[in-house]
Amino acid sequence: MKRTALILGVFAMITSCAQKNVFFEEWDTPYGTAPFSRISEKDYLPAVEEGIKQQKAEIEAIIACPDAPTFENTVAAYELSGALLAKVTGVFYNLAESDATPSMQALEENITPLVTAADDEIFMNDAFFERIKAVYEGNEDLTREQRMVVKKLYERFVRNGVALDEAGKARFKEINARLAVLSQTFGNNLLAENNAFKEATGITVSAYPAYMSSTADRAAREKAFRAYSSRGNRGNENDNNAIVLEIMKLRTEKAALLGYGSSAEYLLADKMAAKPGAVDVFLGEIMASSMKKAKEEVYDMQKIMDEDVAAGLLPAGSKIEPWDWFYYAEKVRKAKYDLDEEETKPYFQVDSVRKGVFYAAEKVYGVKVTPAPEVEVYNPAVTAWKVEDADGSLLGIFYCDYFSRDIKRGGAWMNNFREQMVDASGNDIRPVIVNCCNFPPATEEAPSLLTVDEVQTAFHEFGHALHGFLTKCHYITVSGTSVARDFVETFSQFNENWAFEKEILSRYAHHYQTGETIPDALVEKINNALKFNQGFTTGELCAASILDMRWHELDAAALEPFESDGTTEGRSAAVRAFEDKVCDEMGLIEEIIPRYRTTYFNHIFNSGYSAGYYSYLWSEVLERDAFEKFVADGLYNPETARSFRETFLEKGGGEEPMTLYRSWRGADPDPASLLRGRGLE
Repeated sequence: MKRTALILGVFAMITSCAQKNVFFEEWDTPYGTAPFSRISEKDYLPAVEEGIKQQKAEIEAIIACPDAPTFENTVAAYELSGALLAKVTGVFYNLAESDATPSMQALEENITPLVTAADDEIFMNDAFFERIKAVYEGNEDLTREQRMVVKKLYERFVRNGVALDEAGKARFKEINARLAVLSQTFGNNLLAENNAFKEATGITVSAYPAYMSSTADRAAREKAFRAYSSRGNRGNENDNNAIVLEIMKLRTEKAALLGYGSSAEYLLADKMAAKPGAVDVFLGEIMASSMKKAKEEVYDMQKIMDEDVAAGLLPAGSKIEPWDWFYYAEKVRKAKYDLDEEETKPYFQVDSVRKGVFYAAEKVYGVKVTPAPEVEVYNPAVTAWKVEDADGSLLGIFYCDYFSRDIKRGGAWMNNFREQMVDASGNDIRPVIVNCCNFPPATEEAPSLLTVDEVQTAFHEFGHALHGFLTKCHYITVSGTSVARDFVETFSQFNENWAFEKEILSRYAHHYQTGETIPDALVEKINNALKFNQGFTTGELCAASILDMRWHELDAAALEPFESDGTTEGRSAAVRAFEDKVCDEMGLIEEIIPRYRTTYFNHIFNSGYSAGYYSYLWSEVLERDAFEKFVADGLYNPETARSFRETFLEKGGGEEPMTLYRSWRGADPDPASLLRGRGLE
């Protein structure tokens, strides 16, 4: 693909700032990766401002083009615009999440509104939209990928209010700007609350399940549970109730401006599910199955608790409470499967697990991952790796940021420092990708040893990375993980299937002290136990998904009572009453709470999963059904893996998800595959 003359003209007109700024230079570094040691925090804001200025000039040049709109002079030109802005924000927003110092948080407060406003200016520009619309409605001979790019850009304009009158556009911009600030504030508050939780309990948020599973002191468990489940809801300076309510009011108003009855209707319009009702039915069926299993799990746990009562360890009449679940579930697991996490963790030293993650990618797709010490990293705990295809061609650069630290947000995620694309000279620009987790760092006594769940997390996040590395697209709009939100988790969850396969385990699961390969008997226990406690695991996930949907299904009138008395206490009581009502209506048993309560539900209030947390379960239907084909064809059947890679991973968002799935599978995915996979049938 050749860069158009108009873009060359724009760059000829643009002059760089006089001050020295590393973002204004070509990076003469291995693979063009960021020279982190040379980047100063003072570089970010000027680089963002200059990047916005440059992209604005590029868009103006596209609009001023005297030729009739074509894909090349309009859409392709847009895809090549904003290079400097992408360069600086790719670094800034990744570091703002993984190294969120107070100064970086302050910078984010200044930068985010600028970026949001610049984006709005592009996607509310009538003249630019008319050119995009002309290409969208034209009969130009385009590839399928190009048609998808045009479709997504056209829909982005429409969904961003380009058809609104000037007053509507102005209000839409105000809403977007305010939402950007509120989301950031929510995340910063939660980071502070997570650190306060550690100060109060002596454990990190990521260590909470392990602590609750192993702590015999019931009072200590209850204290930890109440601290964990009240994050963002403690009436202090980090309280998120007011933030949540303002976010929901603005999201609802934004949807109404575009003619939608709720923010859920607006947010789902471009997803696979399409309608809130489809998601509600889907989740309702899963909840019913999971609660049936959960009640059986409570019965099993209560029997063991009754033994503790009989032994005088607990008072008479003690019943399973939410803070008891992890502890007594672990006892049931040991009794049923003779499986103890303390027995498995020595085989899952973090470096060995990473080796297994890489080996699985090589075994299935032919991908090779080798150390890249020549690539600079942004934190001493981070390692850099080169990812190559079977023929030795470069697929990309990978940063592995596995360990928790106080300035890193909770959870696990994949992100791009640089997107895959084809540049103006026809060069395939390979991505730079990071996996961030919050695994426990090594101590003086032992290396970092992972639980079964943490092992799955490592495989999950590298599944996202593979989606980014294996993409073979031309345009950023559809490259890699730029797919529908309820499709994107398919490949990360699919990759979890390899974590405990015998062939893969034999290559990485070695005892960190003796070097012994994990015994077959222990592997069998792990695989048997993977379907254990699925009533709880599926139920808490499904409950959070339903809570997310219920928030986003509210209209403006339904939100008014939440602010009836306008006090922090009143908001907190209203939010919790809403949660309780939703949980009761969904049939969630009282021994379980949603995986995320409202005030610490980062996915939906700060990470782009609003009315979309159901995506994990929706995608799981696809990946479970896909894995059943791998099992039927032979787990390491090269033809099945090749077709899976070419159909899905290489195409990114270049085709409609269900079109791809049907072409590969020959049928729609079987909804029951999720229940089978989780042992809930």
